[in-house]
Amino acid sequence: MENKAPLTVETTVQAPVEKVWKFWNEPSHIMNWCSPSDDWHAPAAENDLRVGGKFSTTMAAKDGSFSFDFAGAYDQVAEHKLIAYTIADGRKVKITFSGEGNATNITETFDPEEINTLEMQQAGWQAILDNFRKYTEAN
Repeated sequence: MENKAPLTVETTVQAPVEKVWKFWNEPSHIMNWCSPSDDWHAPAAENDLRVGGKFSTTMAAKDGSFSFDFAGAYDQVAEHKLIAYTIADGRKVKITFSGEGNATNITETFDPEEINTLEMQQAGWQAILDNFRKYTEAN
């Protein structure tokens, strides 16, 4: 595997870190935001948020043409601050949450995969993060 530098996506959610953390981690919420566009959805999600715990989110095209499970295991969890995990394919992801009053900055750094262009991966992860921000701010 070619060694590529990790990619980073970022957003600021207008909500306190406690709410952001809850919406990011509870399966009932994950199913409402974990998709890159309106023609995708997340029909199933499981999350055991602890070091060694596993997660899985099914992401699917609404027309039924394609679906996949985004799954892995947690390496680090610091409530309201940090989540680090290893995706099932071995790539690493680190997410930091920085809350200040009614705003929370989320920075997500991830190892790219080999199939899609770096630009496409960055855009896809950013779209999901933006979807999270919109969902959290609206609820």
